[in-house]
Amino acid sequence: MRFGESSDRVALPTARSQSRSHAHPAMNETFSTHDEYIAMARPDVQPILAEIRSLVQSRVPDAVETISYRMPAFKLRRVFFFYAAFKNHIGIYPPVGSDAALIAELEPYRGPKGNLSFPLDRPIPYELIGRVALALAAEVG
Repeated sequence: MRFGESSDRVALPTARSQSRSHAHPAMNETFSTHDEYIAMARPDVQPILAEIRSLVQSRVPDAVETISYRMPAFKLRRVFFFYAAFKNHIGIYPPVGSDAALIAELEPYRGPKGNLSFPLDRPIPYELIGRVALALAAEVG
């Protein structure tokens, strides 16, 4: 399993199927931009991904969009923020490491390795995600 992958990642149905039951683009689908990644996600998840992208762009205007580990990401001197859609959640990587107050606030969303998982069946805390982007950007300097 590669960085950022989750055991609940599943392929999208083939073109023969009309329903998209999973949020994440299939492993065998190719994308080279954030726009392409978002377009391949399940329609109800696309606005969530677009809002996260917009948040990072507005909070860290010098960040450059890239694709890394088959996920949309942002970099300054190096990649500092990854986001991805999965079957039941949005994942944000890597974990925040230096802001104790923010880490405590993120506790309900933290997985065993500290990566963040925002369930799709609950409201997405966009303001909190924006603060995560700022904290991760500050960590790379």
